[in-house]
Formats: sequence, structure tokens, C-alpha cells
Amino acid sequence: MNEPVINPKKFFKTALYFESSLILVAIVLGAIAQINPFEFINFNERALVNGIMGTLPLCVIFLALNHIKTDALLKIRKILHDTLGASLEDLHWTDLFVLAAVAGISEEILFRGVIQPWLENSWGIVAGLIISSVLFGLVHAVTLLYFILAGSISLYLGMYLDYENTRNLLTPIIIHGLYDFFAFMVILHSYRLEQQKEKP
Repeated sequence: MNEPVINPKKFFKTALYFESSLILVAIVLGAIAQINPFEFINFNERALVNGIMGTLPLCVIFLALNHIKTDALLKIRKILHDTLGASLEDLHWTDLFVLAAVAGISEEILFRGVIQPWLENSWGIVAGLIISSVLFGLVHAVTLLYFILAGSISLYLGMYLDYENTRNLLTPIIIHGLYDFFAFMVILHSYRLEQQKEKP
């Protein structure tokens, strides 16, 4: 098995610092675009319910893709196992929850709180949604298929920003965070099973 690109011992802190720094990027870009990144974070029960319900289809799709054995998907799984699996191995589930929550909050504040509305103001709602999703996919582009999958998830999250015709950034934040937590847990479980099989 290849050595992980990320040092597993430093992964948690490094990932937290990096993800948290995206909020600062959002604030700077928001100041340039005259957009308040936190304007549409509205805490209410409806956003919580919509966020939880909106997470379920992504989890089902993730599990389904995890059982499909094509070269492109196997390549993605190997990359995730060799990097994320090794990095998450020694972390407690609460660490994974914190990491997923920070990623969901920071990435959504940046992409859905600033970049998408900034592009919408310039080119309209549809263009803002599509271009911001392409940018999101490019940032996550480990492989071509991963770019497509990440971009598709971004489209999904972008549409949930205005779910029920009410703009609320909390809904995609919840979906993103819960989905990442679920994905972390599945990847870690799969990695540990793989490690057990390799033991003599």
C-alpha cells in the first residue's frame, strides 16, 4: 500500500486549520464583493429538518457508488483509502464529527455564502449556481470523475440554498457536514476492514 500523502499524525489539526481559514477567505471575498457571508444563516427547525432529509439521498448514492466496481470508482476508493483512511484511523468518531462540521460550515460559507451569490449578482441565478459548482468541483478534483461527482454535489447543495423559496445557508451547511461525517465513517470502516485482511 502506498504511503499516505498527508501525515496521519498531523492530519486532524492541519485539516481543521485549513478548513477554518476558508472562513477568512470568505470574509475577504465578501468584503470585496460587498456580500455578508453570514447574512443568510437562519437558525430554525425547518432548516434542520430539511438538512437532515437532504443528506439521506447523498448517503444512499455514496453507498451505492461504494459497491460499484468500475476502474474510475476503484481509483477514487484507492486514493481515499490511501490518504483519508490512514489519516482517520487513529481518530475518535467525535473528531470526525468536528472535522466534518468545520468543513461543512467553512466550505458552505465560502461557496454558497459568497461565491454563488457573487456570481448570481453578475450573471444570474442559473449561471451563479453552475459556475460556483464547477469551481467547487475543481477544488476537489482528485480525478476527472471525482470532479464531476463533487460538482454534482455542489449543484445539489446550491439548490438547497433556496429550498422552499427561502434562502437559508444553514440547510446546505447541515447537509454538507452530515454527509462528510457519514463518508468519513464509511471510509474509515472500510479502511480498517482492509487493514485486518492484510494482517497475517
